[in-house]
Amino acid sequence: MKKFLVLLLAALMVFSFAACGGGGGGDEAAADDSMKVAMITDSGDITDQSFNQTTYEAAKTYCEANGVDFTYKKPASDSDADRVSSIEEAIEEGYNVILMPGYLFAPAIVEVAPSFPDVKFVALDVSEYDLCTAAETDTYSEENVYSAVYQEEIAGYMAGYAAVKLGYTKLGFLGGMAVPAVQRYGSGFIQGADAAAEELGKTDVEIKYAYGNQFFGDADITAAMDTWYGGGTEVVFACGGGIYTSAGEAASKVGGKVIGVDSDQSGKIDGDYGEGTTVTCAMKGLAPTVNTLLTAIQEGKWADYAGQVQNLGLASATPSENYVQLPDSTQWADGFQKADYEKLVGELFDGTRTVSNDTSALPATKAVKVDDQGNIK
Repeated sequence: MKKFLVLLLAALMVFSFAACGGGGGGDEAAADDSMKVAMITDSGDITDQSFNQTTYEAAKTYCEANGVDFTYKKPASDSDADRVSSIEEAIEEGYNVILMPGYLFAPAIVEVAPSFPDVKFVALDVSEYDLCTAAETDTYSEENVYSAVYQEEIAGYMAGYAAVKLGYTKLGFLGGMAVPAVQRYGSGFIQGADAAAEELGKTDVEIKYAYGNQFFGDADITAAMDTWYGGGTEVVFACGGGIYTSAGEAASKVGGKVIGVDSDQSGKIDGDYGEGTTVTCAMKGLAPTVNTLLTAIQEGKWADYAGQVQNLGLASATPSENYVQLPDSTQWADGFQKADYEKLVGELFDGTRTVSNDTSALPATKAVKVDDQGNIK
């Protein structure tokens, strides 16, 4: 497509709220009736039971309920050029709010956002580090860009704590790629499992720890998971896009268990690999973030978010009000009931219990033995 045409069409878009970066005022709060939302998928698709699907479903539901035009686009390949092309295609078609889930969008945002100051770019899990790296700068801020990142270490902690409290002693962590978000999940998982083991006086808790070096399952990773489960691993935290398929397939052969990630994956995992396979899921508040930002934009409150990268985690002692949490589908049992989870969240929220977000090395443990196996592939 021709960049000139895209620029021209973007310039002709009409907004009923003030331009990005403007100060608060009466015009700023004017509702916007011209919002049109396009979601772009990253390397996955809208059936991935993870980032893309959750973002897509949240955006579609919001837009249908509020009379907003919505579409999604899947880039032709997993490349920066094709992500840029899909973004520009959406803008050419008149979409003026672009939703982008995942760190892979950083280069595309850096390339496209400055050319379209009247388009609002909402990114999920694209960190300032990702943006600075792509822009080759020490800091990054564009008034038409907002990104939410999440405190994955807290969600991971909850999952690891729950697993040990529920009686599991042979755990596994299967990460996708060793990117910061996945590393934080893994670090938190170890910390939570270690805390629970120490509280219970357990000395037999072990965690096998590895990365698939990709965000999808395949025969090689499934074979590695067969070895884990066959060797006594009871539950694997499968953390990274579609990589859960390898853990689920291996678990289904021996009655093993899986912990999901990012969203409540229990429906998909249990449907494909057997009822009761999913112990819990370490979730991010992708849907609440989408709802919050689209509501703000439609109500003319973009200035409250413009140019920011927000680090979202616990907002309340009430679990359901947080951006990191476990789902209601968690397999509560005597060792860890919903009241115990609520108590855990309260302690994390008030600072009684803390979680480190340091990913420079795996966390030191007091009661748990960690077998770091590096990359499977």
